[in-house]
Amino acid sequence: MTTARQQGPGATIYSVADYAGVSIATVSRVIQRPEVVSPSTRQRVLDAIEALNYVPVGAARSLAVRHHEAHGLVLPELSGPYYAELLMGFEARAAELGQSVILLLADTKSDLPRAVRQLATRVDALAVFGRTVDEPSVQRVLHARKPVVVIAGECRADVESIAAENTSSAAQLTEHVFTHGRRRLLFVGDPDAAPDIASRYGGFVQAHRARRRKPADPVRIAFRENDGTAFADRMLAGEHVADALVCANDELALSIMTRLQDAGRSVPDDVAVVGWDDVMTARYVRPGLTTVRQPVGELGRLASERLYELVRGATVNATPQVLPTRLVLRHSCGCPPAGISTLP
Repeated sequence: MTTARQQGPGATIYSVADYAGVSIATVSRVIQRPEVVSPSTRQRVLDAIEALNYVPVGAARSLAVRHHEAHGLVLPELSGPYYAELLMGFEARAAELGQSVILLLADTKSDLPRAVRQLATRVDALAVFGRTVDEPSVQRVLHARKPVVVIAGECRADVESIAAENTSSAAQLTEHVFTHGRRRLLFVGDPDAAPDIASRYGGFVQAHRARRRKPADPVRIAFRENDGTAFADRMLAGEHVADALVCANDELALSIMTRLQDAGRSVPDDVAVVGWDDVMTARYVRPGLTTVRQPVGELGRLASERLYELVRGATVNATPQVLPTRLVLRHSCGCPPAGISTLP
């Protein structure tokens, strides 16, 4: 058995076989049909793949099939409406193109880089949400000549990027809140958690500077319902003072608004609350939630379509594809409660 550690694209099916002390046919079976290999042998091969950072490419894959007819999708989690809508769009387009989808949820994996490498052996291409997967893991997949599309993330060399517009719409949303006479605005959500949230805070700052106002530091909390409720409790206790809350997503906005109302605070009279995403609940709560509508399902569809095209030889788009968003005005910002309006 080989003891020297090989890294990255230099590893081949032959070096994996040598490292594990098995034939290349056994390595191929572990990759394609692991259930037919004994557990001890399978584990030796998996350990070799892990040690060598190996992902099947070219001739190695031809031992089994030329294409898996499958796309991988890596998401942080599946709670809340955003990721569910993204997944539905991704899967629907993949099905139209005759592709299956293998989903990997980062929050369920103790060793995410290894899970990504193993996923890459079972798919033809991979879509990754935001910063879910670290740069070295993405590069290993690229070295294996597997196309990668990043959704709502940072631009990376040789990686196609798809996102919704954030900065301009966030500035427009913040300016609209100012027009209702609000003066002490807080941005609720952590800009360091994701590139799209950073862009939304950037728009929040931009609107303040246009009015020559100093923006408050963001309230750095996660984006789940219970995080919003906890923030509302702190606000009720006097820890945060504001007359308007610009929330990083609708899940935060809705949970904060509900908790404040339960405590007897009026939205929007005491405090305006606005969100981002325009989830279905936003139009049914009272007051209706002012928010920004982004094409979440279309992001998923486009990512799936681009993976399909890249696998078949399309050129990577060097410029990120940015889908438009739209401000949706309802009553939670202070607009009249009757009806809704959208701004381009």
